[in-house]
Amino acid sequence: MNKIFHKIAYVLIALTLISCAKQSSPMGGPKDETAPILLSSSPKNESKNIKPKEINLEFDEYVKLETPSQSIIITPKVEKDKVEFLAVKNRVLITLNQELEDSTTYVFNFQKSIQDIAESNPAERLKLVFSTGSTIDSLTVSGKVDYWFPKAKEDYEDLLVGLYIDQDTLDLFSSAPYYIAQVDTAGKFEITNIKAGTFRAYAWYDDNNSLKTEYRSEPYGFISEPIEVNKNLEDLQININRADLSPLKINRSSNSGSNFDIILSKELANYEVTHEDKNSKLYFRLKENNLRFYHTDLVNDSTQIRLQLADSVGVVVDTTLYARFEESERSKEKLEVSSKGSIKFTDTIKAKLGFNKPLLQINYDSLYMMYDTASIIPITPSMLFLTDSTGSRTELNISIPINDSIPFEKYKLVAADSTFKDVENLFNEKQFEATFNRLKKDNLGDEISGTIDTKEGPIMVQLLDNKGTVVTEQYLEGTNKFSFTKLEATNYQLQAYIDRNGNKAWDPGNINLKKQPEPIYYFMDQETKSKELILRGKWTLNKQVIYKRRESGLLVNKTEDENPEIEGLPLNVLEITEDYLLNN
Repeated sequence: MNKIFHKIAYVLIALTLISCAKQSSPMGGPKDETAPILLSSSPKNESKNIKPKEINLEFDEYVKLETPSQSIIITPKVEKDKVEFLAVKNRVLITLNQELEDSTTYVFNFQKSIQDIAESNPAERLKLVFSTGSTIDSLTVSGKVDYWFPKAKEDYEDLLVGLYIDQDTLDLFSSAPYYIAQVDTAGKFEITNIKAGTFRAYAWYDDNNSLKTEYRSEPYGFISEPIEVNKNLEDLQININRADLSPLKINRSSNSGSNFDIILSKELANYEVTHEDKNSKLYFRLKENNLRFYHTDLVNDSTQIRLQLADSVGVVVDTTLYARFEESERSKEKLEVSSKGSIKFTDTIKAKLGFNKPLLQINYDSLYMMYDTASIIPITPSMLFLTDSTGSRTELNISIPINDSIPFEKYKLVAADSTFKDVENLFNEKQFEATFNRLKKDNLGDEISGTIDTKEGPIMVQLLDNKGTVVTEQYLEGTNKFSFTKLEATNYQLQAYIDRNGNKAWDPGNINLKKQPEPIYYFMDQETKSKELILRGKWTLNKQVIYKRRESGLLVNKTEDENPEIEGLPLNVLEITEDYLLNN
């Protein structure tokens, strides 16, 4: 009996000890809404001439640590993988496991990493500063981070700003910065306790909490020139965007049935094919990072092709290779047709058709616009044109004027089976249809017009819907005035960019070349700060001004536009005639 009693006593004692050691939320009572308060720290805040091995923090209640290795920002940079974090009852112990630098001010910014046990309330504005030398460095760099293109709802979570010592070879792609700060919910940042010196400044989106950026997928921004920090800098602007810096190269080339494929390392911004049989016997199409070639004559033979490839950051590859075309029994890819343009119109239907293979021929007898169940408008060669300047012949534009005498609202573009023939002599197997809706003229807005606040050009100005999709655009050369007419009555946004290289696409810059993205302009009401324009039926919104988005750098006293005007390079537009389609 005594043995049984002793065993029960031991179990009760053990359970009591376990329950005492385990940190848990108290049951019942009012909800804890107060944050933990720091009672003491070792070392004390702003201590000098110390090199602690450990940091000990005592709070007024039990606390826990939330992802401390990611959330606690330590500047200057330390070997964070060596640092150990531990929360026990009302204390936090940080073991550094490394030697600190001489005459250096260290800052531990705890952000929201230390929380109470009961309700996870984080300790507020908790920061510990100490120096291994006789002085506390006190210089600061502050400013704002923005996206190059304004968003309806700016998301600043996981954005970091870092300073790298100018003489170091490290950067935001290879290592954590020397000084670092988290961006707040308004996009603002402040890096404190900096030692005087020259630094390179970057901002980036740190999705994986690595304290550096992934150049393929994460947005980032930079200041082109190093900044001298010998006084407090209070107005540093850094704009971020995605710019894939991965090398542009041909990963492999091989036959694909009777065709020849070139697989690229990344998607292209532009390319040029040079060959004497281009669009007479040699055809091609680009799909993502696959450039496929077709030849109507060559079988079991090869031909030399010159390629000039360019990616979005301006890297150019100029190469010549041999494409071999083999006889093959593999089934050919079927011809597919898709609609890519807007389905709304006022006076002219502007249809845009996409093809998965180069288009060779059109049967106009089976291509028409239908209305009123049976009435049709024949489509003629003069209504068609290609807009792909590369000559791949995979995008066809159809412009169909609709006379006011035709009072209907819905129109259906019809391409019967066997209307389109591709370079492999295959026809579309199924009938293709696309419906277009005519906007009522009584409900149309008359005009949105104005100026872009710049003397530089050429300019691409774009009208966007409330989802940020481009509705229409104008390319301005020799002027900064724009006008969009006969618009659907709804809400719009306006933006523009300076097309410095004349390629009719916004270029994101190149950090390796210290080349900033092309300047962005956008409309914002100066009183309400709204980015939206409200257009109602028969309204005219004129004298709208599209202002420049502040570029990355320190604010200095200078005029907005100091860049010389740049002449634009027109986009090549290839008109298709019936003879051209039949003979090419």
